[in-house]
This record gives sequence, C-alpha cells and structure tokens, in this order.
Amino acid sequence: MITPNRTERVVVVGADAAGMSAAHQALRSARADGRTIEVVVLERTSDTSYSACGMPYLISGTVASEDELIARTPERHRELGVDLRLDALVTEINTEKRTVTYANSAGVSEAVDFDKLVLATGAHPVIPPWAVDGNGDLTPGILPVKNLEDARQWLGLVVPEESSDSESTRTTRHAVVVGAGYIGVEMAEAMVDRGYETTLITRSSVMSNLDEDMSARVHSALVEGGVRVVPECTVVSIGNVDGRVHSLTGSNGETYLADVVVLGLGVRPATELGAAAGISVGDFGGYLPDENQSVAENVWAAGDCCEVIDRITGTRTFAPLGTHANKQGRICGYNVVGGKQQFAGVLSTAITRFTNPSVHVEVGRAGLSSDAAIAAGFSPESLVTVGGTASGYMPERSPIATKIIADRRSRRLLGVQIVGGRNSAKRIDTAAAALWGQMTVDDLASMDLSYAPPFATVWEAVQLAARRLADRL
Repeated sequence: MITPNRTERVVVVGADAAGMSAAHQALRSARADGRTIEVVVLERTSDTSYSACGMPYLISGTVASEDELIARTPERHRELGVDLRLDALVTEINTEKRTVTYANSAGVSEAVDFDKLVLATGAHPVIPPWAVDGNGDLTPGILPVKNLEDARQWLGLVVPEESSDSESTRTTRHAVVVGAGYIGVEMAEAMVDRGYETTLITRSSVMSNLDEDMSARVHSALVEGGVRVVPECTVVSIGNVDGRVHSLTGSNGETYLADVVVLGLGVRPATELGAAAGISVGDFGGYLPDENQSVAENVWAAGDCCEVIDRITGTRTFAPLGTHANKQGRICGYNVVGGKQQFAGVLSTAITRFTNPSVHVEVGRAGLSSDAAIAAGFSPESLVTVGGTASGYMPERSPIATKIIADRRSRRLLGVQIVGGRNSAKRIDTAAAALWGQMTVDDLASMDLSYAPPFATVWEAVQLAARRLADRL
C-alpha cells in the first residue's frame, strides 16, 4: 500500500516513445511548479527511446549503426531523473491497491506502488499461424520488424559473412515480404538493397489504404525497382529445410523460394495487462482514452496501445504511429501532475518511399480514402492530377500525382493522396494542415503557398489538384 506523506510517485509501463515522453514531461512539469515527484519507468526489454521507424534503413545498411537510432540512452534517462528499470516484465496491475508487480532481471517478483500510472505498452506484431513451429516459436528465417531486438536479428540474417567466394559463384538469396503496408514497402527496399531476389505478397493491393488507382502507381514502381509483387494472395503454408524456412505456398497455388521472410502484417494493441485490471478496450483492442488520455482513475495511456479519434469522422480508429505516441505521451506527462492538456485526434497522415538505382517513388496520404469516406456517410468526389515538383525547365523536376477527395455537398476536403518522384510526398503536410482546419477544396486552392522554379510550379501541385476538383464540383 502507499505510504502516507511520501513523495508522489508516477509509474510508467513502457520506455519507448510514449512512455519516456510521459516520464520526462512529468518531471519537467513538476519542477516548473516547484514540486518534487518520483518517476519510475518499467521496461521489459533492455532498449529505450529508439526509432522503430528507422529500423528498415538500419537493416538495409543505409543507417550504419543501431546507435544512430537511439535518441536517449538508459544512462541519460537516469541522469535526467528517471528511475529506469530495464528487463522488468510487468505481470500484474492492481488499480485499487495502486500497485504494479513485475519480474526483475533476475526473475524475482517485485511490486511498486503508484499514485499515478501511465500505460505505454505499445503493440504486438501480428504473427500468422503458418509462421510458428509446433512449439509456438517463430520458424528460423521468419521475423517481424517491431523492436530493436528484431532489427539485430535481421542484421544477423541479411549481412553476408565474409567469404573468399567470388560474386559470380554465390547463390542467389530469396526474400519474401508478407504484407504491403508501410513496413512491407520499406522492407522490400531493404531486401533489394541487400541483394535479395524479393517477392512482396499482399492479401489485397499494395498500400491498400490508398485508392486503387494510386495503389497501382506504387505497385508499378515496385515492379520497376525489381520487386515481384503478388496481390490478392495469402500464405497458406511454408516449406522448411533443416528447421529453417525454405519456401512459402500462396493461396494462388504458387510456391515462392524464401531464405528469409519479413512479417509486415501490422500490429495489435498490447493491452492485456490493463484489460486484466478492468480497464476497457475498444473494437480494435486498444485502450479508450478520453481527450486527456485518461483511461481510469489515476491511470493514463498513450501510444500504440490506444485507439484514437479520427478528426474527420469523429469515430475511433487505430493509428499506430510514432508521431501520435510522442504527442500522447507528452500530454500524459502534463496531466499526471495536474495539467489539462488534450490530444486533438488524428488524420492518419503518413509518408514513405521505395528507392534504389532503378526507381524512386514517394507516397503520402492524409485523411480518408474514397471507400472510407463513403463508409463515413460522405458523398465523395475525387480527381487525380498529374504534374511536376518544379518548373518544367528545372533539372530538379520529378513527376507527382495528387488525388484530392472532397464531399460533393459541402465541398469539404476529405482526403489527399500523393504518389510521385523525389521531393513530392512531403507536400502531404500542406494537405494535412488543410484537413486539420476543415477547409474546403476552394480554401486549399486559394492558400498562399510558396513558389520558385526549383521548388514548385506556379500553381503548386496540391493546389492545382484542388482547383481542378473545385471546378468539377
């Protein structure tokens, strides 16, 4: 039980983006008010504050060392006042007694009292049944890309050992990436960079959160970049040799050689601890924080373990992105010490790329797809406009296709998708700002945006697309 008159203690479960943002903001806020608090962070692994989004580039060799992905070391967290406990596997949360029980690095059970609790437990990778052996372990050669330990294992798989053999005598290596979302596309790039013959299998289409016509552009770029893309296909079984994966068989009846298999099938919220303690979860399996990130009395949650509010539809969705995790964690840090900060929702804005010497394609999206707009009760109209990222006479110019989706009745902007060449996709932030402000296509077309020949056309690509859809409406 909590000892009277002791220093207020905040316990944070999880030490990556959301958790450490909460921990340090709580300390800063308390100090600003002239207060002293104790912040204990429990992390089940030995890693903290790393860029999960950078892991495909570490695996590809673009990033030279895992140290470059670490924002703050455990030592630095402790220097800044956090009682950080690594290899601490939380086994139980009791919200009535306000205790968290965990197994320490020696496997011994310990309990820590809390006044305030922040759950930042993240998400689990989706592991399909065909990927595991009879003992429930992943078949060697098959791995997700979820945490830094995964990245280390990937480096052990894909970095070739030193050999005296000439290049001409080396056996071709085969990689299969299962799932064609952001991680799938980025890991396909990594596998090609590492010299693998790469196949990308997806149950629907490439980056299926795009409209089909925009997805097709990404599909074509991947093929041009040397990736074999297999849409409308699922994996039904695997073949192995000496206990290692050797091949995959798809629902289309074809078999694909596989020395390594990337699991890029998404994630699910890691909410088992809170659910066992009586904290509610939603349709996506995530916690249901209010606008202050509170999920129960004296308990807050942040990051990939949470569902969020879509700003356009007003409904809950699951959008596991580092941008949201950092913001939500910071809000928790304010509020556990008495603040009233609020999380304003999401537009599911995202960006990625696929690049190699043969092709460079960038992809950005924000807001609703056409199908999602219909499902939300809108009457969407859309238009794809193809233009350039710079004036036609500039060597920097690359192609850009912009799709604008708006409501026919209100002319409200609903979604924007961009697929293009170098320096194209970051324009999605202009669209996100317009969506955030609930602008119409006319508003976007009228905005005062910058122009100079190396950077844009006189009618900036996103504005040109908005103007043409406005004319159609």
